This record gives sequence, C-alpha cells and structure tokens, in this order.
Amino acid sequence: MNSARTLATSGALLALATVFGAFGAHALKSHLAPDRLQVYETAVRYHFFHALGLLGIGITMRFVDASAVRWSAMLVLVGIVLFSGSLYALTFGAPRALGAITPLGGLAMIAGWICFAVGVWRS
Repeated sequence: MNSARTLATSGALLALATVFGAFGAHALKSHLAPDRLQVYETAVRYHFFHALGLLGIGITMRFVDASAVRWSAMLVLVGIVLFSGSLYALTFGAPRALGAITPLGGLAMIAGWICFAVGVWRS
C-alpha cells in the first residue's frame, strides 16, 4: 500500500470504528448479554486503536520509503479485519470455531508493529 491509500483506509476504518462504537453504546447495550457486549467493546477498542496506528503508518510512509513500513500497513489492516472482525461476528452468534481466527489477527497486528519498528529503525 502507498501512503495515500493507507491514509484513506485509516480514515474509513476510523469512521467505521466510531459508528460501531456508537451502535454498541446506544443500540446494543440493552440487547446483548454483558459478556457479549464486553467482547463487542474489545473489538471496537482494538479496531479504533489500530486504525489510529494505521494513520500514523500512513503519515510515516510519506517520509520513510521502506518495504517493512509498507508491510506493516498491510499486516495491521489484516489484523484489524481478523481480530476485530472475528470478535464482531462472535458477538452476533457466529460459530465459536471462528474464535480461532482472533489470535491470528492479534499476531498480524504484532507482526505489523514489529515491521514498522524495523522499517523506521533501518531508514
């Protein structure tokens, strides 16, 4: 991904995180069991923080041209989709087996931040 695409993706993900957070706080609070609401809130929190992180990666890409930084953007994006996406799905009754994907999303996020650190360090 290039910096413009990364920044645009981050903006879209931040808008979605805001919508999902508001939806959870206003529409779901009275309809979900507390344990499911907690899972949903975890999904929103990780979605939000990593979308903000993706914004930082996109800005960094304007100044640092390193393949590791480009890889970091992809890995963080994949992490958001797998981690938060699987938790959103589980909240609404997806099969519990889908929960096996959640840690893969977390690993993608961790790998993304390691790639980011390595790419910036080497530049």
